[in-house]
Amino acid sequence: MVVIRLARGGAKARPFFNIVVADKRTRRDGRFIERIGFYNPIATASEESIRIALDRLTYWKSVGAQASPTVERLIDQAAKKAV
Repeated sequence: MVVIRLARGGAKARPFFNIVVADKRTRRDGRFIERIGFYNPIATASEESIRIALDRLTYWKSVGAQASPTVERLIDQAAKKAV
């Protein structure tokens, strides 16, 4: 099964997450199929905190990929910012 989930990056106490499409059986920070965005939980007001390529997101969902609950929440958050 293909999932859309977060892969952690950054340094200790400075998290940064990539939103990736990956096989469910791979490790959290391991191999992925495609990077479709990022999430920076500690972004300041002048920095971009979340970006998602919505065209790629709709493609992957159309072919059966399932988003994790956290990614679903971030998608809703990004949609509210876009409006």
